[in-house]
Amino acid sequence: MGEQQADVESSGFAARPDYRVDIHRRRNLVTARLGGRLVAETTRPLLVDEQDHGLVFYFPREDLRVALRRDDSRSSRCPFKGQATYWRFDGDGEAAVCWSYDDPVGQVGRLRGHVAFYQNRVQVSVGVATPAVLGVPAVI
Repeated sequence: MGEQQADVESSGFAARPDYRVDIHRRRNLVTARLGGRLVAETTRPLLVDEQDHGLVFYFPREDLRVALRRDDSRSSRCPFKGQATYWRFDGDGEAAVCWSYDDPVGQVGRLRGHVAFYQNRVQVSVGVATPAVLGVPAVI
């Protein structure tokens, strides 16, 4: 059995092959702030549109502006994305503010090296794409 087939069979995609986890690379400036503190800024986010969930932006780890400390008090596994790792900001006592999939299921392998923030704890804002997309008259 191939590695990819084994990956599918051990994931939720085996039971629900029609389940959708769409990952889109975007060029928009996306920022994350905790209070007034800028914690991440990127023009290389992944927008994840997962069935049965809201939209989530994932930030490349190298675009974070804060150090992270693993939060071993939490653990979960998504049948469609894999084992989640939870993170706190290094040096402060906040609860976990973001998560990652360090070894994601093959179908969502693009999530490796990215983190997503809890939207009820961190304000995520979407800005202009670079270069800005200008209005173009419709061709009739």
